[in-house]
Amino acid sequence: MKTLKRPLLFTLALLPAAAVGGYFVTLYQLESYDAATVAQLIGQIGSLEMLTVITVLQTVLYALFCGIVGGLLAQSMGLLRPFAFEKKGLLHCVLLSLAGGAVFSLDPWVFGAWIPAVKESAATPATVNAWLASVLYGGIMEELMLRLFFMSLLAWLGWKLFFRQKETVPAGVLIAANVVAAMLFAAGHLPATAILFGRLTPVILLRCFLLNGGFGLLFGRLYRKYGIQYAMLSHALLHIVSKTVWLLFC
Repeated sequence: MKTLKRPLLFTLALLPAAAVGGYFVTLYQLESYDAATVAQLIGQIGSLEMLTVITVLQTVLYALFCGIVGGLLAQSMGLLRPFAFEKKGLLHCVLLSLAGGAVFSLDPWVFGAWIPAVKESAATPATVNAWLASVLYGGIMEELMLRLFFMSLLAWLGWKLFFRQKETVPAGVLIAANVVAAMLFAAGHLPATAILFGRLTPVILLRCFLLNGGFGLLFGRLYRKYGIQYAMLSHALLHIVSKTVWLLFC
């Protein structure tokens, strides 16, 4: 029971933010659907309210599972740090977020030169729902699922399968787990990317892995070095910075 206490309290503290993130993700997704798709969803679920409730409940269940299980795995490897922010880690986190957000915001000008749809989408002002979904769902839920749970699971398996004689997980195992988790996350975007752009070209593939996987590597490093709270904060700040740049200059 004592072993479960910290992961459980940590997860329960994040549940409200996860639920709100799930709510705004639903609203954001509905904004991106055409009227026929929305009508079809209502026909299947019963109402928009019920669809929202189901999505929020699903998000909360994901958060519970990934937070508790991932927290237990992280705790066993010494990665579940006290939920606080220290000056050095916070400075590193903020600088990384500012630089990453600035780079991320260049998407319409860099990849938009080869992929017209990227430039067109950036010209559409971000809604409040899109902002809050990216900050809360991206910053909280994606870090719970990808770093705290999935990266920790990969690292724990690598440790126990190949380095069980070592009392602590080797740094190389954590680095490898970070790379694999980030690349698999990027690869998971390929079907949606193919639908969005109608094809997969080398430039589109580069964009997918750079934006979805490259920044994941940075968040994973923050998690490994300082704690999951730094990865969450950096992920959220990166979206805030990039969307602010888009709002001002696109």
